[in-house]
Amino acid sequence: MRNKVSVGEYLTFLSMKYEVEPDKLLYALISAWENGNATCGKLSVERRIKTRNTAIFLITKDSKVAAQLKISKNFLEQTDSLKRFRNTALPRRFLKRKASEGPVHIGDLKRGMKHVSLKAKVLEIPKSVLVFTRFGNYASVTNVIIADETGRVKLCLWNQQVDSISIGDTIQIENAYTSAFRGERQLRIGKSGKISVVKTAEPTHVVA
Repeated sequence: MRNKVSVGEYLTFLSMKYEVEPDKLLYALISAWENGNATCGKLSVERRIKTRNTAIFLITKDSKVAAQLKISKNFLEQTDSLKRFRNTALPRRFLKRKASEGPVHIGDLKRGMKHVSLKAKVLEIPKSVLVFTRFGNYASVTNVIIADETGRVKLCLWNQQVDSISIGDTIQIENAYTSAFRGERQLRIGKSGKISVVKTAEPTHVVA
């Protein structure tokens, strides 16, 4: 672990890398402090050397070392969540690098990812609502439901973007980013992003 990286920042990075909930990893460390061992999703946590104020923890995945680090008792007692470390440098670099590796699936999406490209099918297009924007004008917006083989997510679309797609279309999304609204994960298309239809919905044949 680099000297300038905080414990919370590094643990958040590990949770992203090994796809476990950050706070579940934190609680596993707290449990391992007390009991010597704990599990968290794909990871196993073992307390190795313990003093009054610190302990060395070995974190493994499938018997292979994922990390070994020293954590203070004070950190475990005072930190009730790792969520505040999501926007620190190391987790953000990891998300940026992962997104730049190419197309991802919906199941891979994490809050804070940028430059996201993926292909998905349009499942639902709720009726748009008119909102007053921070730019001083009105705009129509809706959260379209899209899905692939790994899951589904809400895609926030504005104005003409909504009219450009139909239910059943397969769409290609480029240079989007992820966010959260009321604790729910969302995908958004910024000024540099785009959406296009790569396969239109199959026509419905009505038999007379």
